[in-house]
Formats: sequence, structure tokens, C-alpha cells
Amino acid sequence: MSSIRLQDIKKLRKNFVNNEKARIVSNALTKNDVSTISRVFQAEVDNPNIFSIDIKTMKVTNQMSSGRCWIFSAMNVFREMIAKKCNIKDFELSQNYIAFYDKLEKVNWFMECVINEIKAPLSSQENRFLLETAVGDGGQWNMLVSLVKKYGLCPKTAMPETYQSSHTHEMNEILNRRLRKFAYDIHKAKRNDVEKLRKECLKECYGVIAACFGLPPETFTFEYYDKDDKSHAIHNLTPLKFAKEYLDIDLDDYISVIHGPTKDKPFYKTYSVKHLGNVVDGEEICLLNLPMEELKAAVLAQMKDNEIVWFGCDCAKEGDRKLGLWDDQQYDYENTFDIQLAMSKEEMLETRHSMMNHAMVLTGVNLVDDKPTRWKIENSWGDKIANDGYFIASDTWFDKYVYVVAVNKKYLSKKAQNALKQKPKVLEPWDPFGTLAK
Repeated sequence: MSSIRLQDIKKLRKNFVNNEKARIVSNALTKNDVSTISRVFQAEVDNPNIFSIDIKTMKVTNQMSSGRCWIFSAMNVFREMIAKKCNIKDFELSQNYIAFYDKLEKVNWFMECVINEIKAPLSSQENRFLLETAVGDGGQWNMLVSLVKKYGLCPKTAMPETYQSSHTHEMNEILNRRLRKFAYDIHKAKRNDVEKLRKECLKECYGVIAACFGLPPETFTFEYYDKDDKSHAIHNLTPLKFAKEYLDIDLDDYISVIHGPTKDKPFYKTYSVKHLGNVVDGEEICLLNLPMEELKAAVLAQMKDNEIVWFGCDCAKEGDRKLGLWDDQQYDYENTFDIQLAMSKEEMLETRHSMMNHAMVLTGVNLVDDKPTRWKIENSWGDKIANDGYFIASDTWFDKYVYVVAVNKKYLSKKAQNALKQKPKVLEPWDPFGTLAK
């Protein structure tokens, strides 16, 4: 056992006091935050808001105080497709509509998971994970596909945001308390009573979600202005009919490609994550792990065809929210504190220092000799920050902190397409590639 001795403290103090640079840093930190004094100005110079491929997209959206980034970013991808088909000037799809059914399906998914684990005690590792995470706002691409296939889409005018849909914390707390009660109750109940308890819990949770988000429309009128300012109105649409008629893509063509350079995930293999999902009878989570150069090649091919790309990343690292820049070169913390911080992507994943926590849309890229140097990103944090809500990411930041993209499989190599035929290996529930859904 190695305890800190008093003489160790004296030595550490002496080293610090005698370090002139440390004293200067300490003085600077009394009136400034760490990122300010560690700022590398050259990073801003190296990442101007100019892109050789710049796909024009609509105004950014705002997820407000919710974790629905994966829904907002997907709706931003889909609205561009619909707008192109209809020559629409500007509009949004209803994120609240998708979020309503996602929350309801997650309630049912949670109950299905804890019923499947009913033979294990509540203190088991699996049950502890389920009870701790319960139902959140997050999600993955396959989960989005399941919802659209089952429930369709509608314009935001058909189901606008409510205060609760934009501020989900309190509702989530109530739902999760009820779901944890359900988990406890079924462990005390007779086996024949479990389904009755499930139906009662689903009914009560539906009531909470409907009160907070409002009731989804069964039919609606699709009204919009085209780019010539001519108004249009299409009546008596259902959400499923709207999605079928106006979203001119086959959702099955879009594949979740990940970059996970860890020993437990060989490249050109597919993966799923236990307990990850929302719709019980929906899409299986399927993540195709590819080298970064092949992931980028697919992204670039899709963008060169003038189609934006949904992606998931770790947005908490190396970012300046006000300036709108993500760059792993813009803060020199190691030199500020004389500290060793460098870690590879593999090391960050293995130690859980980095993992997916946000989804956005790639709308532009700057190419030099056909190699990316920086990326343009459509965020969903409103237009009062960054470049009217659009961000810039350096290519080195992309390498380190981008973990998943949704691309059309036609842009993948034959080797990658063949890998999709494999049955996915199921990862542990707490694997970092399931964290975007938390």
C-alpha cells in the first residue's frame, strides 16, 4: 500500500512553488477559466468557415433542454429530402411526434427487458444496469428507423413542441420512478400477474406522455410554401402515408457504420448491444465496424452526391460552443499544466474517457487533394451560437471523436457490404457504443 507521506507533500509543494511557469498559470487561473489560458489561436485560423463541398440546408433547429439530438438530426436529414421533392422553402418535421412514440416504445422495451431478467435478483449486474438507465431521451439510427416504419412522420405544424417535450427531465423522472416500481412489483408478484402489471404500467405511462407531449395526430393537412411563395395544402394524410409518399428513400439502405478501434471489435464485423433498442418488434441494432478511412470514404461519396449525413460523436471534447469549433488542437492543456494527457481513440474507449453522447448532421467538408481538412456540421442547439448554429470540426477531431455515421450501403466497398451478411455479435449492455441511446 502506497500512502501519501507528509514529506511527499512538502516535496510536491516545493516543486510547485519553485516552478515559475506554474505560478504564472496559477495567477492567470484566478480570473480566467482553464480553456481561455490554454487556447491555441492558430486553431481558429486553420479552420475558417469555408468548404469546398457545402450542401445548402435550412435553418438549424433547437432541441432545447432535451436529449433528443438523434431525433432532431434525423428529422433534419429527412426534411431536406422532402423539401427537395416538394420544392419547399423552409419547414420542419415534428420531432415531438417521433419522441412521443419513442418514449412509449421505450417504456414497453424496458418492461420487456426486466421481464426477461425476472429470474435474476434486482441486484444483478444486468438489472442494475436496466434500473439505472431506465428510459432516457437518447437513441440510435436503427431505433429511428423502427419508429418511422411503424408510425410514419408528420410536419411540425401537425404536432408542435410543448414545454414538456422541450424540457424532458421531470417527465423522465416520473416515468422512471413508475418503471422501477414495475420492476420491483414483478419480482414480488405471481408469474400469472406479470402481464396484468405490464398493461397497467403501460396505460399509466401513456397518460403521462400524452399529458406532457400532447396526442399525436391521426390525420393532418400538409401545408407549405414552395420556393416561389406559392401555397400548397394536401388534406387527410396519415403519418404513415405522408412518410411513404414524401420520403423517397428506402430506410433499409442506410447502415450504421461505426469506428471502434478496440480489440473486442475487429473491423469488417457487425455488432449489436444487449438491451439496446426501443420498438420490441422493430429493427435489430446493427453496427458495422470499419476502419476510419473507409468510413470517411463512404461519407464523402454520399456528400459528393449532394446528400447530408447523420452522425454520432463525443461532443464534450475539445469544443468551443460560442465560436462553434471542435478541434483537438485548439487547447494545449498538457503545456499549461505540464501534464500527460495524450490517449489514442482505443485507449479513450477502453477507459470510458470518451463515448458517443450527441448526434448531428454533416453538411459540408473542405477537401485538399481530395482529403478532408475540416467539416461543416448542422447542430440542433439553436441559431444564437456558433455560425448561426452551424459548427466546424477539424479532420483530426473527426478521427478522434466521431463514432458512428448513417450512410447508404451503396457507398460501401464490396468487402464492407459482404460483412453486413453476418449475424451481429452482441456486446455487453454497458458497451460505449450503446451510450448514445442513454
